[in-house]
Amino acid sequence: MANIIPLNTLANGKSGLVTSILSEGLTRRRLLDLGLVPGSKVEVIQRSPSGDPTAFNIRGAIIALRNEDAKQILVKI
Repeated sequence: MANIIPLNTLANGKSGLVTSILSEGLTRRRLLDLGLVPGSKVEVIQRSPSGDPTAFNIRGAIIALRNEDAKQILVKI
């Protein structure tokens, strides 16, 4: 059975597949535009020293997301 977790809890170097985005409005549109659509692979590249934001590899692009936004993205590991 696959585990579904928020993206902000994924460990460094690990990856998962996007299952859903819980945010709404402009934030949801921005995340979808960045390639965070269901079925997309997302890999944690590096967390900043303070832990926020975190760099993710999304469809070959390195994108930094704040924890506030990353916790609204559910991934299957």
